[in-house]
Amino acid sequence: MQKILKWFTPVLALGVAIFIIFFIISINSHERIEDPKPLVLKTDVVQGAPKTNWLSHFSQSERLGYFYPVNEVYVKLDLDEKIIKKTTYKLSAPILDPYQLFCLKEELSHHGLKYFLKREEKSVELLIFSKDINKLNSLVKVLKNYQILATIKPYKEDV
Repeated sequence: MQKILKWFTPVLALGVAIFIIFFIISINSHERIEDPKPLVLKTDVVQGAPKTNWLSHFSQSERLGYFYPVNEVYVKLDLDEKIIKKTTYKLSAPILDPYQLFCLKEELSHHGLKYFLKREEKSVELLIFSKDINKLNSLVKVLKNYQILATIKPYKEDV
């Protein structure tokens, strides 16, 4: 039994080596192709009747009063009311130091206004957009106490 196992591994290795050699020889045969021709892309445009797809069947069936669901949106507009255009105002205040920013934030929370900080290379500007000019005017008066110069201008959107 040990003699059989002793010779089995070399015989198996020799058999695999012979198989690989014959396989490589069969792949790399020396048959020559006479008069080789370059590959050519053939494009044939076939004009035929348009084929119907499976979705067209669903759009035309009205069996037993059932319609297949389709995403549809119906919008009803009441355009009887006149739209009154209100002017939007822009308050801009340049901020020079962190203390001014702190004071500004406290006053804005007191007045209930939302703001936008616009930061450029060397300056920070606070912008507030509101339709209530009285609230903005009272804020400008309060900001003068903190030595913050704020200006109010009508705001026009660039479309």
